[in-house]
Amino acid sequence: MQPIYLDYNATTPIHAEVAAAMLPCMVTLFGNPSSTHWFGVQSKKAVEQARAEVADLLGCRADEILFTSGGSEANNLAIKGYCLAHRRRGSHLIISAVEHPAVMEVAAHLGTLGFEVTTLPVDRYGLVAPRDLEAALRPDTLLVSVMHANNEVGTIEPIAELAAMAHAHGAVFHCDAAQSVGKIAVRVDELGVDLLSVAGHKLYAPKGVGALYLRRGIVLEKQIHGANHEHDLRAGTENVLEIVGLGAACKIAGRDLSNNMTRQALLRDRLYEGLTTRLTDLQRNGHAQKCLPNTLSVSFHQLEANAILDQLPQVAASAGAACHSDRITVSPVLKAMGVATEWAMGTIRFSLGKMTTEEEIERTIDAVCRVVEGLRGLSSDHADAAQSGRIELTHYTHGLGCACKLQPQNLEKILAGLPQPTDPALLVGAETSDDAAVYRIDSQTAIIESVDFFTPIVDDPYDFGAIAAANALSDIYAMGGEPLFALNLVAFPSNRMPLSSLERILHGAVDKAREAGIDIVGGHSIDDTEPKFGLAVTGRGHPDKIWRNVGVRPGDALVLTKPIGLGVLTTAMK
Repeated sequence: MQPIYLDYNATTPIHAEVAAAMLPCMVTLFGNPSSTHWFGVQSKKAVEQARAEVADLLGCRADEILFTSGGSEANNLAIKGYCLAHRRRGSHLIISAVEHPAVMEVAAHLGTLGFEVTTLPVDRYGLVAPRDLEAALRPDTLLVSVMHANNEVGTIEPIAELAAMAHAHGAVFHCDAAQSVGKIAVRVDELGVDLLSVAGHKLYAPKGVGALYLRRGIVLEKQIHGANHEHDLRAGTENVLEIVGLGAACKIAGRDLSNNMTRQALLRDRLYEGLTTRLTDLQRNGHAQKCLPNTLSVSFHQLEANAILDQLPQVAASAGAACHSDRITVSPVLKAMGVATEWAMGTIRFSLGKMTTEEEIERTIDAVCRVVEGLRGLSSDHADAAQSGRIELTHYTHGLGCACKLQPQNLEKILAGLPQPTDPALLVGAETSDDAAVYRIDSQTAIIESVDFFTPIVDDPYDFGAIAAANALSDIYAMGGEPLFALNLVAFPSNRMPLSSLERILHGAVDKAREAGIDIVGGHSIDDTEPKFGLAVTGRGHPDKIWRNVGVRPGDALVLTKPIGLGVLTTAMK
């Protein structure tokens, strides 16, 4: 069955009509628009037609549109271009706390050049309060930049009111409208902005093309130097192919805007209704009314978004937080809105588009609810999966194998503060980062002890158990010893996975231990949110024949038990 694409805020497919409009540029319309012969003139006409189509959608004059390589370049040209051109008049700019990195990073760069940046807070919906802007404006404020609609939660800012306030204090107003153009009406005359950025791939045009609206009379400093293309503000031969595509996309967006807004809002609301009908502990992020019609950001309490998405291979959506072994990275937007970590970590953005169907929304509701119910132990799906043999272990964990370890530099800081062992019988401790500890019993015998466990690196439970056991046993061999016996270490999500999967993991470990000539004689288990498995292995060796990580000499043999890079490749295969 075809996967469901609900990530239109990340990028959109090229509209069929856009592709058709671009086709002549790849066949016959190849001239340089700066050339004065017939071929150049035809390309120039195509570029100017596209310029007029973009201007028509935005409600401005064609000569107020500059073509760029995308939204990021448009933001850079607007913000850096204006501030650098007018730095004698002031050195202060204002942005909001929920801007895209293409604005945030530009402002940060200007900060290194001596500009002062004020970041406006937002409320719990992601809205900028006009009173906060008014309080931040100063006589030396050059520019205010606030996005039109947020890419993560869809909240639409009160741009017209904010722009009017900036103008009243002598500042110009830039708006990053990458997410709003094509989704809602964006008319620069109604918004009252001086600069506005457009990203082509957000409205069914190709990637690599964008535009900047530049109100007549606004002076910018050129950022790409060379010839005098685009009103001498952006050097470089025009990308005719993609500019034509952007023009066509803007024409289509204006034509279909009303129908698309109504239809996508209905589908988005149905998605939210379907989720809230079946699930509890779910909250919506962003403003319910002042919101893009296609965007739904929801948080599932105390769940990890990536854990949900890992079990939804049939649905393409975006997570609002990244959960690492030692930390949870919450999106700056959710953090600025004050979304608590236990909610933010489970945030998923569903963004709909022209191609989204009612049937896809119903499938998404059912799939998401099944996964969330399973993660919360409210579903019998794991029993169904066991009967059908559909258990894939890597879908139940946020990381793979040793990639889930704590960062060594952080762990070393903790260990450095602990008392160091003083027992003279301890031959190998933590100081050399060896594979195992070694303790001398007598002149002929030393005990070698190691423990190793990790999250699944393969989907098959039996194979995972065998691999984990082999990994733990290899620690003993690596020290020059032989294993004697082992104990299981088990962490298992019994509410998410059938116990038959754990049985197969243990069988894999037992068979591998028998290959080594030892028994697994017990162990310890806990109920956990994701599967983890390994062994604590006891071995023995001669005290004078222990191999360490130190002491290697030129000419010694280095034995590779597997190809270098295998771990990287298996992780990438997920």
